[in-house]
Amino acid sequence: MALEDEWDLDSAMAVLKHQTVDAKLWAEAVEWLMLYGPEDMREILLNASGAATHECFPDLQAKGYAADGMPCYSVKDLAKSLHISEDEARAMIQEKEKNHNLHHFIDEQDTMKVQ
Repeated sequence: MALEDEWDLDSAMAVLKHQTVDAKLWAEAVEWLMLYGPEDMREILLNASGAATHECFPDLQAKGYAADGMPCYSVKDLAKSLHISEDEARAMIQEKEKNHNLHHFIDEQDTMKVQ
């Protein structure tokens, strides 16, 4: 079953509000909301995600921005920040692409460069 079909807004919100929920389940609910939730909720979560990324990985810098304004990072920099190999980072991203039926790898030429 695809992630999109595993959740709905009510079930995802119930998990987020639960005080003793398992961290993995909580992360799955947030992921669903970021991908399929209402636009205003997606914007809030994406902003929070960006702030958390900056706080937890201050040395990780976007190499550019996609047409939709989302930051783009190099796989090498992501791997270094996560203390994993580039192959592991690439495999994680490819798994997300497969699970979400979305394209996460963006050609560097298709990004707006950071000045």
